[in-house]
Amino acid sequence: MEQLLRDTILEVDLDSIAYNMRNIREMVGDKVAVAAVVKANGYGHGSVGIAETLLTEGADYLAVATLNEGLELRNKFPDAKILVMGHTPDRLLEEVVTNDLTQCIFTREQGENLDLLGNKYGKKPHIHIKYDTGFNRLGLVHGMESIKEIEKICSLSNIYVEGIFSHLALAGPDENRVQYERFIWAIEELKKRGIIFRYRHIEDSIAAVDFPDYRLDMIRPGAIVYGIKGFRNGELRLRQAIRFKSRLSNVKSVKKGEGVSYDFLWKAPRDSIIGTIPFGYGDGYPRNLYNKGYVVINGEKAPIVGVICMDQCMVDVTHIKNVEPGSECIIYSDGRDGAMTIEEAALLSGTNKNDIMSRISMRVPRVYLKDHRVDSIIDYTWEMRK
Repeated sequence: MEQLLRDTILEVDLDSIAYNMRNIREMVGDKVAVAAVVKANGYGHGSVGIAETLLTEGADYLAVATLNEGLELRNKFPDAKILVMGHTPDRLLEEVVTNDLTQCIFTREQGENLDLLGNKYGKKPHIHIKYDTGFNRLGLVHGMESIKEIEKICSLSNIYVEGIFSHLALAGPDENRVQYERFIWAIEELKKRGIIFRYRHIEDSIAAVDFPDYRLDMIRPGAIVYGIKGFRNGELRLRQAIRFKSRLSNVKSVKKGEGVSYDFLWKAPRDSIIGTIPFGYGDGYPRNLYNKGYVVINGEKAPIVGVICMDQCMVDVTHIKNVEPGSECIIYSDGRDGAMTIEEAALLSGTNKNDIMSRISMRVPRVYLKDHRVDSIIDYTWEMRK
């Protein structure tokens, strides 16, 4: 791939994305819609690069967190249904309307503003109302006052209130049940007032697999789209879709007692061979994996030594044969080649798997594979090519 401007790349297997999406679609059946969550640049996979595959394999909606994420997708997919699940400030709601995005709202004022804009542009903006069942993040607070507010929102003539949704805290089965019952109560109270929603949804990836009774009209799978398992009780066949890799840029001999990287926090315990790799925490690799992380070179684990730099890190390759500049280094994979998995990286760095994936930075080119061949490349710091 001579056209790539870096040796550090993220390979995204579109066949695995398709496999996961098909299995999600099969799991929920035809009566439950799927809003595939592609926020945070598709959890690091590249939302634009994977969206077509998701839509082809049965995603009814693409769900994002922010307006600019929605606009990026709308620019490439003019006919896709796109849900902005987060807050869009009033000053930017015009962009929502003119670009036919579906917007989350949680105040009557937001509904009124969208109603005025709908009238101005001769459109009927689609709305999903966020109802807070106890997560205490966004949403109208559970109770009768919010039911009255929602009723007023739904009476506006220039908006289409397509859905209502909430989010489980996943603190445990009992807490989930409380939240679900609050949500159903709100839906039933609104139904008494003649308000029926096309979509009612409360489940993310974990809940969608572990709690099938809560699926209602729609689920919002995120991690499972990318082959990452967080569920505990259910069953779903998945394949991890990414492989993060680079190549050695330098190989040098270091004598016993010599230090490597900042503050010489690692000193060679013996005469050693040290390889330098052009990736670091600026590429999204956790800096606190110093002295814990490793890469795989020629099928062998090479431990990271010395403090991880913004753009580079060093590994001990003394024990590995036939190492030279240009040798491939596997940073993350599904583990079948012995490399670190997303799950292991999360455990070692004290975070969750979604964090590990979504922090892979925009300067890392995404290389999309289909049928084991390069299908397309996205390099955000240069241009998109196919």
